[in-house]
Amino acid sequence: MTGFDLIIFDCDGVIVDSEIIAAQQEAKLLTDAGYPIEAMDLAERFSGMNWKNILLEVEKEANIPLQASLLDKSEKLLDARLAKSVKGIEGVRQAAIRVNLPRCICSNSMPERITAMLKRTGYLELFAPHIFSAAVIGEKRPKPAPDVFVHAAREMRVDARRTVVLEDSVHGIGGARAAGMRVIGFTGASHTYPSHADRLTEAGAETVINRMTDLPATVEALSSWSEFI
Repeated sequence: MTGFDLIIFDCDGVIVDSEIIAAQQEAKLLTDAGYPIEAMDLAERFSGMNWKNILLEVEKEANIPLQASLLDKSEKLLDARLAKSVKGIEGVRQAAIRVNLPRCICSNSMPERITAMLKRTGYLELFAPHIFSAAVIGEKRPKPAPDVFVHAAREMRVDARRTVVLEDSVHGIGGARAAGMRVIGFTGASHTYPSHADRLTEAGAETVINRMTDLPATVEALSSWSEFI
C-alpha cells in the first residue's frame, strides 16, 4: 500500500468494545447525581470524550455541581467492569495484519487501562510498544486536540499526511483531521447509534465502515485517492 506509511487505531470502540460499558457506568452515575440520561444517549453525545470533560460539559449545561469524587469513583468502577467483561472487536487481528502497514494506537484512555484491555482481549502484542495515550503526553490534552496524533507521527517517524486513522468518534476524527491525517470512520462496536455514520462523515471521515473485514480494502482504496478536502 504505497499511499500510506502508518495506520493509527483508536482503542475504545475500535479495538475493544468498551465504549458501551463506559456509557452504562457513566449514565448511572450521572442519573444518580441528578442528571437523568440513558447509556445510548450518553454514547451518542459524548463518545470519544474523557470522563472529566463529560462532567464539565454536564455541569455547564445543567448547572448541576457534580462532586469531584465522581471522577475517581467512575474510574475505579469502570476499571473493575472492564477487567471482567470487555471484549475485543471481531476481526482486528486479521485486518491489521492484512493492511500490512506500521501501526499504533492513539487513545484518550490512561496507559494502564489500555494495557489491561489489550491483554484481556489478546491484542497487546499486536500493537505494543507503539501505544500512545493523550493522558500522559505533552500538555495532556485529550482528543479532539491533535496532540496524541502529532506525537504518534513523530515517534513513528512518518509524515502525518501519509497517515490514515481509524476512529469511532467525532472528537477522535476532529483530532486526527487537525493533525493533518486522513480518517476512516468505524461503527462496528456496540455503542453505535442510527446517525453514527453520518456524524462521522460530517466530522471529516472520508468513508465509514462497520466491519473490520472491510478495513484492508478501504485503506487500499484511499491510498490511491487524493484527499477530497
